[in-house]
Amino acid sequence: MSKSLFKNICDKKRFSALYGKYAQELSNFLYYKFGSSLNPNDKAQDAFIKLWENCTKVTPEKAKSYLYTVANNLMLNAVKHQKVVFKYQEVKPKNYTNESPEFILRKKEFLHRYEKALASLKDEERVAFMLSKIDGKTHKEVAELMGVTKKVAEHKIYSAFKKLKNQLEELNKK
Repeated sequence: MSKSLFKNICDKKRFSALYGKYAQELSNFLYYKFGSSLNPNDKAQDAFIKLWENCTKVTPEKAKSYLYTVANNLMLNAVKHQKVVFKYQEVKPKNYTNESPEFILRKKEFLHRYEKALASLKDEERVAFMLSKIDGKTHKEVAELMGVTKKVAEHKIYSAFKKLKNQLEELNKK
């Protein structure tokens, strides 16, 4: 493997290219792993800020790994904080919509079953499945993001799909 021409990523053009390449991917990864309640887009942005602050210490080859590690740690810290907040306050959802009551009920029931089915998956299966089916990543890309082989990623994706299909009868009819 050839040596990198650059020792760090402090150049604005290199950093911008890195941002363009990984920002959405990182945000999606955080969303799939932790959900939307913890603002995964913000945590992805914060990870890029930390990368810029430490740009002299991070080589281009390590930038992606650094971003994912920092973003994951930021989300874990947010989870810990959220647990403390939930002890002291109750979160009230919005109670208004323009949809028919029947549609809302059916949507809520399916969403509840779908979330329950997703939650029943192992973390690795859920992340692999959502990266592949929701984000459109190839099996090779999923494997790289998760740090596993392509075969392991394929197995996790198919295993998750099979479990979801068994739990949600709407998917069995197709």
